[in-house]
Amino acid sequence: MTKLTTAESVTEGHPDKLADRVSDAVLDAVLAQDPQGRVACETLITGSLVVIGGEIAATAQIDAATLARRVIRDVGYIKPEYGLAFDSCAVATLLRQQSPDIAHAVLRSEADDPYDRIGAGDQGIMFGYATTETPERMPLPITLAHKLARRLAEVRKDGSLLYLRPDGKTQVTVEYDRNRPVRAHTVLLAAQHAPEASADEIAADLRRLVVEPVLDGWLDETTQVLVNTSGRFVVGGPASDTGMTGRKIIVDTYGGYGSHGGGAFSGKDPTKADRSGWYMARYAALNVVAAGLATACEVQVAYAIGRAQPLALNVTARDPKVSAAALDRAVRKEFDFRPAAIIETLDLRRPIYEPLACYGHFGRLDLDVPWEKTDRAEALLTAARGR
Repeated sequence: MTKLTTAESVTEGHPDKLADRVSDAVLDAVLAQDPQGRVACETLITGSLVVIGGEIAATAQIDAATLARRVIRDVGYIKPEYGLAFDSCAVATLLRQQSPDIAHAVLRSEADDPYDRIGAGDQGIMFGYATTETPERMPLPITLAHKLARRLAEVRKDGSLLYLRPDGKTQVTVEYDRNRPVRAHTVLLAAQHAPEASADEIAADLRRLVVEPVLDGWLDETTQVLVNTSGRFVVGGPASDTGMTGRKIIVDTYGGYGSHGGGAFSGKDPTKADRSGWYMARYAALNVVAAGLATACEVQVAYAIGRAQPLALNVTARDPKVSAAALDRAVRKEFDFRPAAIIETLDLRRPIYEPLACYGHFGRLDLDVPWEKTDRAEALLTAARGR
């Protein structure tokens, strides 16, 4: 039985991703000075105005406006004709002290077990997912979509296509046969460009320099490659759409595979389960698949604000090699989902988050992030087999 599955990604110049990156730059700056700092930073970018708001509880002294301008410059908004320029935009900083009620709920110094001294920073449900489809142990559609988006940025920045501008989106539809990906059915690119570039020139260049190098082996003679289906894409970025932190949560995770909670990642310190819970759930699911215990695995965890122990933990596997009870028992044995334990296990109180703001938080073989390691696979396999 065949089916079609689609995922999308966006470039670093997309308004929402630009907002995510500014928020994570603020977070990294705080953690670089105060690893115990707590941050919930939100960014809105519209036209040439950047608004940075949220709550911080830390000893760090940061200049959020300077951080925002640096991010905007690095992404490539360097000329006024792009609708946003790092050296002429207005930046409003509205950061304030974190609510004492939240701080009291998160920090519980009276607990005997040190891992019980940090409660979840919010309620919610988080999911981890892994599959054998790709070397990244990620679904193929989102993997290809991210690679296309990254390649769009590369050919813009290295001068290969000088007419490209920072904003862009990608989308890939993959055909599956019995849960096995067999071909790219449709590829869709939207690339912001200078007004003098013609549609035919852009379509030919992007097929040759972006699509074919990235999707080599997945293209066939019937694959549809669609470029800028709306026609011209000259006005883009925050000049055309308001960007806000946390509006690309499916792009950040698995491209629609598995399940998804409601929380976003960017701008949040690791006491927020929206961040740490997701990372630990991916770490657990990844090691289940790496151990050969399943061809795909989803881990669900739920939290209540102020409580360290998760309210629920569920493990679902495709083609499991042990019983559901044995797999559940092994995951609970090898992974501690209390926020303090997650923070220590994954070493999350570090400034590592800005590079994750674009191209996904998972399957990142280009980054040395601990939740992408398979160092628990052997122990998990032993535990699942009852040895």
